[in-house]
Amino acid sequence: MLVFDVELLEVSPAPTVPPPDVAAPPSDAQKTPSGLAYKVLRPGKSGGARPSKTSRVTVHYSGWTTDGKLFDSSLTRGQTASFGLTDVIEGWTEGLQLMVPGEKTRFWIPERLAYKGQNGRPKGMLVFDVELLSTTGGQ
Repeated sequence: MLVFDVELLEVSPAPTVPPPDVAAPPSDAQKTPSGLAYKVLRPGKSGGARPSKTSRVTVHYSGWTTDGKLFDSSLTRGQTASFGLTDVIEGWTEGLQLMVPGEKTRFWIPERLAYKGQNGRPKGMLVFDVELLSTTGGQ
């Protein structure tokens, strides 16, 4: 016989509805000099190390256009994403360096920090919910 003691900490369903503030950053969002707006949705580990530009991170994320269309999500794939911070759009490189492991943040990324109008990529400002799961190297 096996006995398990289980504590459910959080349910993270796949996103089916866009955030209510997807069209524009709310007044309580912070803004960096580059124009990146962000709001911490859930604090991370106190004293956790922030990634640096040369770090590799593992995240869960969902991305929407400002009209509420979900265009990408690691949650719908059921798989985390891992990458170096120099291998992603500028808004992610900047934004993830503001986070600590365990933190979940919403980013409003202007087009100039996103895909810069590239064909086949979402256009305009993009909104991402990002949960930083872990970071390695470059700290």
